[in-house]
Amino acid sequence: MDFQDIIYTKADGIATITINRPKQFNAFRAITCEEMIAALKDADYDRSIGVVVLTGAGDKAFCTGGDQGTQEGGYGGRGTIGLPIEEVQSAIRDISKPVIARVNGYAIGGGNVLVTICDLAIASDNAQLGQAGPRVGSVDPGFGTALLARVVGEKKAREIWYLCRRYSAQEALQMGLVNAVVPQDQLDDEVRKWCDEIVDKSPTAIALAKKSFNVDTEIIRGMGGLAMHALKLYYQTPESAEGGNAFREKRKPEFRKHMK
Repeated sequence: MDFQDIIYTKADGIATITINRPKQFNAFRAITCEEMIAALKDADYDRSIGVVVLTGAGDKAFCTGGDQGTQEGGYGGRGTIGLPIEEVQSAIRDISKPVIARVNGYAIGGGNVLVTICDLAIASDNAQLGQAGPRVGSVDPGFGTALLARVVGEKKAREIWYLCRRYSAQEALQMGLVNAVVPQDQLDDEVRKWCDEIVDKSPTAIALAKKSFNVDTEIIRGMGGLAMHALKLYYQTPESAEGGNAFREKRKPEFRKHMK
């Protein structure tokens, strides 16, 4: 398969999906999401694959969410908000193999949501994680909020979303958002170690375990689907537009002057 925005490789039972937009800090656009979905489906169907690694190109960013540079006038793809991010999230949950987030730098906004949804996360010691939605006129009203609360606790999840702070890899480890933190130069070795241990296990037992874990939070998918329709309406308001405009113009947003 030929891809434009991702690099997809398979070797030794491991499928690796790399968001290849380093100049945009691996922010995703519509085509990025489409390609990630295709790669995840391919890995799911391939019986030789036992685990998937999701990461970003370079050493600065894992993923920084939706590309704000493409948001003016819409993302230009399918899906409720013109960006099939719901399908990416569902593909990560639905694939019968564990997905490991290799967090090699910034995991902000939608990137932080991807870390939340992945089965496991291993971060380099220079990684930073956090949300940016309310700062730029956006939000993830599904897995990004409700599942995050299950992962790090209700109070911490609200702090993450309401304050839009950035957290170090060690802070993310303490709150349970990542499983391990290692020096940048040891990240690949650590990820490979975890992958090799998973590949050695029974694929069917792993698949059953993953499905069982997902059952408890499956209601979030339906809730998120409904909320995405509300989000689409919000994106059409001057208040939301102010966030994206301020980001591109590198100024502090003035949300309240656009409220009706």
